[in-house]
Amino acid sequence: MGRRRIAIIDPGPDVDSHVRALASLGARADSVTLLLTHGHDDHVAAAPRLAAELDAEVFGPKGLEGLTSPLDEGDSVATDAGVLVALHTPGHTREHLAFHWLERRAAFVGDHLLGRGDTTWVAEYPGCVQDYLDSLARLDSLDVDVLYPAHGPPLEDPREAVARFRHHRLERIDQVRRARASHPEADSERLVDIVYGGTVPASMHGAARKSLEAVLDHLDAHG
Repeated sequence: MGRRRIAIIDPGPDVDSHVRALASLGARADSVTLLLTHGHDDHVAAAPRLAAELDAEVFGPKGLEGLTSPLDEGDSVATDAGVLVALHTPGHTREHLAFHWLERRAAFVGDHLLGRGDTTWVAEYPGCVQDYLDSLARLDSLDVDVLYPAHGPPLEDPREAVARFRHHRLERIDQVRRARASHPEADSERLVDIVYGGTVPASMHGAARKSLEAVLDHLDAHG
């Protein structure tokens, strides 16, 4: 965002054509700042090369490598298109940040929400499910007209989008709760088959199991 003093949010993967395109865009600006929402490679791998080519500062959550400086809750970054304020929105990852664009009543939400569908990856660490739900509530409380996810088109009805993702997560929690109650002897592998009805491709079975285990952890902690 911006024209002369710009911010590139989640510069993406370290793919030559992609990095060259961003470098060409940034070369026309007076200054460039790279902002990272979280540490997954499809969001941050291009950052070191771009920072070197554009003499750009890199800001993001604490714990990521290669930062000029970590961002704390409420820290802001100025561009000529407005100010971006960091918001801690854990769930997809423990360190995940969103950026509230005050002047445009918008927020960049990284992978906390996706532009299509009703779910995202929430299985990274113990407690992630409750963190995710709490962060959804936080995004819902923002006075914004649009949410910009890192993947997919803008979400132009923020309340509907948040409600949709929340409904999916709460429905999955309830499914797992009922499956465990009716099959108390079942391990997580068996519960995947019960909850998903055998629809999970073999290549995705491990991810589904981790997601279900995150819900079981949530149920153990919160009932």
